[in-house]
Amino acid sequence: MTDVATLWEVGLPLAGAAGGLGYAKVRAPRVFWSLVGLPVTRVRFAVTYHATMDVCGLTVQPSRLRAFVVRNVARRPDVQPVPPKIRRVRGTSTGMRVTLRLPAGLEPADVMAASERLRHAWGVHSVNVVETKPGFVELRMTGYDVLNRVRMPRSRRRLPGPMAVPVALREDGSAFVRDYLKVPHALTLGANQSGKSMYQRNLIAQLARLDVALVGIDCKRGVEQRGYAPRLSAFATSPDEASGLLDALVGEMEDRFSLLSDHGVADVWALPEDVRPVPVVVLVDEVAELFLVATKKDEERRDRMVTQLIRLGQLARAAGIYLEVCGQRFGSDLGRGATTLRAQLTGRVVHRVNDKQTADMGLGDIAPDAVVAVTSIPPDRPGVAVAGDSSGGWSRIRTPELSAAEVADICTAHADLTPDLPVLAAYRPVLLDGISADPAPVPLVKPNPATA
Repeated sequence: MTDVATLWEVGLPLAGAAGGLGYAKVRAPRVFWSLVGLPVTRVRFAVTYHATMDVCGLTVQPSRLRAFVVRNVARRPDVQPVPPKIRRVRGTSTGMRVTLRLPAGLEPADVMAASERLRHAWGVHSVNVVETKPGFVELRMTGYDVLNRVRMPRSRRRLPGPMAVPVALREDGSAFVRDYLKVPHALTLGANQSGKSMYQRNLIAQLARLDVALVGIDCKRGVEQRGYAPRLSAFATSPDEASGLLDALVGEMEDRFSLLSDHGVADVWALPEDVRPVPVVVLVDEVAELFLVATKKDEERRDRMVTQLIRLGQLARAAGIYLEVCGQRFGSDLGRGATTLRAQLTGRVVHRVNDKQTADMGLGDIAPDAVVAVTSIPPDRPGVAVAGDSSGGWSRIRTPELSAAEVADICTAHADLTPDLPVLAAYRPVLLDGISADPAPVPLVKPNPATA
């Protein structure tokens, strides 16, 4: 009986602990990683590091001086190849980060090419290689699939600038930050139900908290952006309204250029704070609607809108006006000027698409390697996307779930931050008691001389 009692006393706690860890692995992966995954991975990494680097071809022959010291001072006949030197190992709530000093003869591309082999060798979910400075790389390991259930980092580092907002989570566990000072204009592509609207919601929810003017262009009668009207400085819900609004934005840009000229500076951020105009973010939903034509008059309007968009894309950065364009497809098949406009939108986020050609439209010109990653996004993972940049780098991201009602509440709560821009006053959405009017198009529209 004593043996049985002892067995129960020891076995029950162990079974409970095992069950708790099993539950944590599924429902609380961060807890499981911190308690089990991280210690195991650190031991495995320390024990197998040299052998793994040698097998993966990430070692170089030692210098003559090192070989001489080993043979004549250490009295060792065999001179081992030299792997990258470990400078720092740091655990995180989602993985582990290792800083390596590369020996002469290795470059970051060599480590990047071996990232998949390193992932399997150390039993982690992914290994991303980032060059931190010349001669140094950081291995950003994730212990589990952080994109399965998105949780943005709690302790956010100081954002890099006044126009930077966290929008999504990268697969290495860090936040994907949309920085308009670094990437002024961006294009977001994706098929229906791919999570494209969710990305836009997260972006608007973050921008609504900043001292910026938001301008909405939603030619689907405003069904996507209507709830954000309390925070919009201008709003267009049809191609005719969009044409007039784009003319007004170009006029605002030219006025700002006059201001820059008067002060002898080349950028609004170089102006004194008391005269600096408020930044403007133009949110274009389903850009293809601006290109569709049915009559000769529509074609003239289309050409004018595309010309104005191209002008904004080429010149508006210095004036503090930024484009955020969204659509399902965006290529030469839309019509004249589409490819020229796309070239100005250097920030790219591409969700699941219906064909490889659309992925090429979004990333083929800046990050060709990312096209395969886009076409492999499964339909059952909405919100997963590939973000690329003009330097050729790319990463998988996923936005947290956020309903349209939640974003509308955020916009209403921050309606006091909505600036009045005199040039855009005719396009200010009409509100009823602080709530956007019903879905019928209600913004006042200034006649457009190009289509009158």
